[in-house]
Amino acid sequence: MNALKKLYKEFFGLSEQTTKQNPNDIEIAASVAKDKNALTAAQVAAKKAGGNVRITANESEIDEAQLVNHIADYRGGVEYVLRDPSMAQNVANDIRDWSERKGFTIVKQNISKSGKVGYFYFRLGEDPGRESQKIQGYIAQVPEIKHFRFNVRGQRPQPEAPQAI
Repeated sequence: MNALKKLYKEFFGLSEQTTKQNPNDIEIAASVAKDKNALTAAQVAAKKAGGNVRITANESEIDEAQLVNHIADYRGGVEYVLRDPSMAQNVANDIRDWSERKGFTIVKQNISKSGKVGYFYFRLGEDPGRESQKIQGYIAQVPEIKHFRFNVRGQRPQPEAPQAI
């Protein structure tokens, strides 16, 4: 399992974040946290103990993420929206460094005047499907990015073929 995990990290250029847990933290289930009285009681108890309240959820309580960026949509362009516009240049530099490390060639890069929206256009390689998976894997894990989509600016979206009934 460790070799597979290492391979996955190298493929997507990921790194793990390590955090030390406070022994005074109070952990409550997401279903319990919906009750205002229970949540308030847990917050008061955690404050007295010098910890925090952590809300955990089991698998049935977590909605599965919807994949809106399909592999077939990738034509070289990636638009992203940042949570904090002041981080625009740092995020663009991180994406540029990662893409150069992974062998991608950046053709065009833009950051909006407000710094909220960024755009990269990559040269398409031999296997666009694999490239889109790598790009999606990296950009999805960048915490400063709110959401992103595959879009080539200045091109019309490809019309969907009519389906036979």
